[in-house]
Amino acid sequence: MMFEITGFHSLMEEEPVGRKSVKIREKIVLPLLSIQQYALMKLQKNEGDRETLEKLVTRSLFGNINASRNSA
Repeated sequence: MMFEITGFHSLMEEEPVGRKSVKIREKIVLPLLSIQQYALMKLQKNEGDRETLEKLVTRSLFGNINASRNSA
């Protein structure tokens, strides 16, 4: 519906640099989210070394926060 209203064919059509920035950021953020989700699932099931899993969650969170902050 948004494309019909704006006449655009893709998101951020008039912002090629911004669109490229988002794609680059996704290459960083998505793997970190996968690592974080894995560690949280292991913690929930009480599997693995708790201290190591907590560090994975924290460090992946820092990476995602940094990527989000740099996008503003």
